[in-house]
Amino acid sequence: MSSSSSAAAFDLQAIVRPNIWALKPYRCARDDYSTGILLDANENSFGPAIPSVAAAAASAAAAAASSASSDPSAAALTDLIASAPLERYPDPHQSEFKARLAALRGLSSPSHFFLGVGSDESIDLAVRVFCVPGKDKILTTPPTYGMYAVCAQTNDVAVVQVPLVVDGGAFQLDVPKVKDAIRREGGKVKIVFLCSPGNPTGTLIRKEDVRELLEFEEYKGIVLVDEAYIDFCEDGASVATWVEKYPNLIVTQTLSKSFGLAGIRLGISISSPAIAALFNKTKAPYNISTPTSLLANAALHPSSLSTMRANAARIAVQRARLAAALGALPRVGAILGANHANFVLAQIVDPETGSPDNRWAFEVYKRLAETLGVVVRFRGNEWGCEGCLRVSVGTEWENDVLLERIAGLLGKVVVE
Repeated sequence: MSSSSSAAAFDLQAIVRPNIWALKPYRCARDDYSTGILLDANENSFGPAIPSVAAAAASAAAAAASSASSDPSAAALTDLIASAPLERYPDPHQSEFKARLAALRGLSSPSHFFLGVGSDESIDLAVRVFCVPGKDKILTTPPTYGMYAVCAQTNDVAVVQVPLVVDGGAFQLDVPKVKDAIRREGGKVKIVFLCSPGNPTGTLIRKEDVRELLEFEEYKGIVLVDEAYIDFCEDGASVATWVEKYPNLIVTQTLSKSFGLAGIRLGISISSPAIAALFNKTKAPYNISTPTSLLANAALHPSSLSTMRANAARIAVQRARLAAALGALPRVGAILGANHANFVLAQIVDPETGSPDNRWAFEVYKRLAETLGVVVRFRGNEWGCEGCLRVSVGTEWENDVLLERIAGLLGKVVVE
């Protein structure tokens, strides 16, 4: 048989797993737009929490003069990375970072942590570790982060959906229905995914509801609480320390949001040491690169933590301002959710009916991005988010531009 006939006979679909062939990939913000004022990906517009290289160099000099030990954030980071042994594989254990993280999050031991490439690696590992393909299921509570379902489908795991209570923009768990679904599935649900604060809801799940699921005796699986936005909340909002009491709890966090380090892709899983050990033995070797490790350690230096907290406070001020200003505009309805994250969820309404309308919202979204250079995220197709645009909190200047341009647009936009 000739090579050309062999090629013609090859059928790619025939050898691809059916669940992968049918997979609908997660659509990230940069799949749509990548230029302009980017208020669509819930990034930290105030930048990385790590001090500037110049300030860090001054700090390093002061530390040297006092014979203090150096720290990644107390050195010129460009020099630090350039001088790192990049020809060697990175530290597979990341013990220094985990020790700092334990101190920050109030955990008794670094053994509670797994580090991954963004939170998504922990989400995927949880599905791979706890769910048997083609048999087990996960439970999600829409509207929620789309990667839970993508990871499940990739691993041939079915998804059970129990929508949040969305009346009045509450975005809270319907605990009785979650329990009913768990019972109905007869032990097949192995992970309940909760996003708190939620994306796109921006709302913390009530801690008593999380506790009720953790203590639900008929459920023998895992409760995973995704806390990507937790540092934008008031102190005491996290359930991370609960892993020392509940062996069935996993909490995921990230350096992407409050720390302003989305580009280094460092995610954190917090759990019992037993679960962390399972994750650590299942992951690919050397999954955290040396540059990522150096920057992550710098982010947990006291000066960086001060910057992170200051930026989170600035975001809270701008979030309140943005919610109030958007809510006062004509053709903007309710600002949904409790605004616990670094974005605002605003409804665009039909000017004739006053009801939230996806046609109008999508037109505003496209016109903002394509003619006015301001990119937000259309979220109208999510459960309970009819007519909604999700607007990441920008700097004061970015928010000024957004408000000016959307105000002018709302008076002109027409939907056929």
